Amino acid sequence: EFYGIPFHHVPVTADTKDQAEDKLRQLVAENGVELVVLARYMQILSNQLCTDLQGKAINIHHSFLPSFKGARPYHQAHARGVKLIGATAHYVTPDLDEGPIIEQEVIRVNHARSAEQFVAMGRDVEARTLAQAVQWHAEHRVLLDGNRTVIFN
Repeated sequence: EFYGIPFHHVPVTADTKDQAEDKLRQLVAENGVELVVLARYMQILSNQLCTDLQGKAINIHHSFLPSFKGARPYHQAHARGVKLIGATAHYVTPDLDEGPIIEQEVIRVNHARSAEQFVAMGRDVEARTLAQAVQWHAEHRVLLDGNRTVIFN
């Protein structure tokens, strides 16, 4: 509101998913939206919506893909005793968490950290990774090349 940017809340449940996705398509079309950011969205988009938003939707995955997909990746990482955790910003595709990667960042961890500390550290990494991916996209520095990207620095 402070910046005069409209905000729209479109609630989604299993029963209303189709209507919510239709509303999202409508908002994108009506407002000339160039990028949809799925930060903390935690819903799986339909294949059709992924196709409709190809190259126009970025997801931040709270893990260094391709490892630890799905829910609670930091807890998975903690249980496996990993030494690095990270975040991956990628374009959304119908294949869950398999889209072309725009940016990744990792940080070192060790056994002295708890799973909750992994989560807190991971949130910082996610924020930086997502911000960088959005910036590069907005600056038209990302070229899609099949299932990968070329980033012009």
